[in-house]
Amino acid sequence: MVYADLHSHTLASDGMQSPAENVRLAVAAGLGAIAITDHDTVAGLQEALAAGEQYGIQVVPGVEISTVAAGEDIHVLGYWIDYENELFLERLANLRHVRDRRNEMILEKLNELGVPLTMEEVRASLQVSKKVDETLGRPHIADALLRKGHVTSIAEAFDRYLGKDGAAYFNPPRIEPATAIQWIQDAEGVPVLAHPGLYGQDQLIGELVESGLAGLEVYHADHTTQQEQHYLSIANQYGLIVTAGSDFHGERGGIVFHSPIGSRKTDISVVQQLFEAKRSL
Repeated sequence: MVYADLHSHTLASDGMQSPAENVRLAVAAGLGAIAITDHDTVAGLQEALAAGEQYGIQVVPGVEISTVAAGEDIHVLGYWIDYENELFLERLANLRHVRDRRNEMILEKLNELGVPLTMEEVRASLQVSKKVDETLGRPHIADALLRKGHVTSIAEAFDRYLGKDGAAYFNPPRIEPATAIQWIQDAEGVPVLAHPGLYGQDQLIGELVESGLAGLEVYHADHTTQQEQHYLSIANQYGLIVTAGSDFHGERGGIVFHSPIGSRKTDISVVQQLFEAKRSL
């Protein structure tokens, strides 16, 4: 069998490897396809697609859009998007502005808590300088906290400060998941709900199906076996495409976040299912 990993991040958002390196790692893992799904940006797709041609592996152009429902972060994956669509690019730029505001508020809260950290220090800790169309997020802040000795691990940074129960957590107003679905469809892409087991909002799945949700990320690095069985049942109930992804971000503090490329994978036929769903839009 030939497999695909349909969820990975690069330096264009909060990953640690270049888009080309993600593609190379996918080849090394024996995959037949890899999706690049950076947060609120498509800046890494051209490099990844070129690397796919070089290495002889299929690269699925994707994105992971940040939304909020009932006060909870909800992420919607988009596959086979027209990543040159001007309206889509403009919408993603607006989302990055919201993300920038979130980062500022997190830093303000950290300083109020007696944990001094500036945006200049966060940027100084980056592996490479960020471009205008790339994103900076909480993992980058966690890196800076670790490098400055405020925490002893990335996990501690999220547990104490940056996670949804952390003291410096801030969740600004964002678009709703249904809006992200519409945006993905407007860009001729296929919307899939990412890692539903992290939300605990199962009723949302049915609501989003009515809005055009086409797939569910059943197999994810942070899902338990029981959760995977549960969401497989829900996906079958609604006739959704079943996807899988490692959610690879690279290694931080000696730990791979979330898991290595290829650790969660699905048959490559799912890539074709997604493409056929695109054609039916």
